[in-house]
Amino acid sequence: MIRACQLCGTKNRVPAPALARDGRCGRCKGALPALDEPIDLDEESFDELVRDARVPVLIDFWAEWCGPCRAVSPTVKATAKAMRGRALVVKVNTDQNQSLAARFGVRGIPFFVVMKDGELKTQQAGAVDSSTMKGWLEQAGA
Repeated sequence: MIRACQLCGTKNRVPAPALARDGRCGRCKGALPALDEPIDLDEESFDELVRDARVPVLIDFWAEWCGPCRAVSPTVKATAKAMRGRALVVKVNTDQNQSLAARFGVRGIPFFVVMKDGELKTQQAGAVDSSTMKGWLEQAGA
């Protein structure tokens, strides 16, 4: 994944295992903090991140037209912030990534999946609160 340094703007390649850790910019040595916001993934980047992440990954399958998906979006963001350094939160647009949604049997959205070391730990359809999401991630080892 490419992350821009907030100090100098340099684009830094950060491998999936390091996304949940604090790092440094390769140019100015400024801080690149662990991710604390959801990452938008497509089919190309999904497998690498989920397989190689050293922390549990919460996946939010959603679509722009989905009212419940829009309603739960702030909760997903809050969960990413609260779990900074202990888990990653990703979003997958089901309209743009239909085969990925089919792989997980997504029939209704929002649909949440938690994976750890490439293995499915939890999945559930429907909107849930942040404490439920955090609970799933903690049960998976966050």
